[in-house]
Amino acid sequence: MKRSAKAPRLAETRREAILEALRRDGAVRISELAEATGVTRITIRRDIVQLEEEGVVRRVHGGAVLAQERSGAVRNDSHGIPAGSRRIGMLVPSFDYYWPGVIEGAQQEAAKHGLTVVLRGSSYEADDTLPHVDYLLSRAHAAGLILAPNMKAAHSAQTLESLATSGIPMVLVERTAVVGPFHMTVESVVSDHSQGAAIAMRHLADLGHRRIGLVISGDSPTAPHLRQGWLTARRELGIDDLEVVDETVASSRESSWGATVDVILDKCLALGTTALLVHADQAAASITQRCEIRGLSVPGDLSIVAYDDEVAELFTPPLTAVRPPRTSLGRAAVNLLVERIRNPNRPAHNVVITPSLHVRQTTGSPRSAAAS
Repeated sequence: MKRSAKAPRLAETRREAILEALRRDGAVRISELAEATGVTRITIRRDIVQLEEEGVVRRVHGGAVLAQERSGAVRNDSHGIPAGSRRIGMLVPSFDYYWPGVIEGAQQEAAKHGLTVVLRGSSYEADDTLPHVDYLLSRAHAAGLILAPNMKAAHSAQTLESLATSGIPMVLVERTAVVGPFHMTVESVVSDHSQGAAIAMRHLADLGHRRIGLVISGDSPTAPHLRQGWLTARRELGIDDLEVVDETVASSRESSWGATVDVILDKCLALGTTALLVHADQAAASITQRCEIRGLSVPGDLSIVAYDDEVAELFTPPLTAVRPPRTSLGRAAVNLLVERIRNPNRPAHNVVITPSLHVRQTTGSPRSAAAS
């Protein structure tokens, strides 16, 4: 009987200690609590489950964050976000191309909500989502996550499923996913790259081009969407029966890139291709330069539209380009995350934002109507 009476008192003491740590730090880790209290992690998990059932805390991956005061009143700041961690975690695959604009948009929007973005970087090839997520949740005490993981990596699907089922607020950027046996939708913000390709195609068709080719980077997650938009636009414009350049290429940084460009231009001449949609800016710029060396006029002999518009405007001549809405992506991702934190039970939202066309000096009417 003494053991039975003592156990509830010990459990209550542990839970009070958990709450005290939460009020002090905003988030707690199960492993750290187990070490501090001298009990097993299973025991701490049970304590957290009990506190969550009482509406006091909210479980997150590997720990918990404060959800309510002991009185039961939800603590909110002026923006309606539950009190606790004022940080959101963000994982991107690059700091030097495409993603700086997304990061800037996220930081700007987070500041409006009184939040700080804790940034981590990966790569397009790495399978390191889980260590970064663990850092953001356990060490940075992030209240939610904005992620752009390598979706082809072996452990990405498992990591996303674990996060989704644990109830951690999470938004994907330029990625989409469904997880679990019931195909739960993960919230996301993406550019409509297919529509972006179609916008470029319509611009070129309006100028009189019919033989419009495609050059895309095979290692880019954007490539399949661009191809789909290109194919759809060809059908809509009634030019899908015309043979044109259609190349999936390696990175423009490869030593063989110069030879690849010559092959592309030789095919353009052989097939009568008068315009190209090229992903990304560096590839479009190098094709334009090679045209000059070979005596081909841009846009007279070949019109070129770059896709990304990261550095297209800086080139000479400035490249006509389709620009994905990078800053808007970051802002929208933060807004989705804030709404998920405010209302964990709301339906999943997937936001699609349309790119924009910026016409410059590398597109014009084809020289000869015979090219059609």
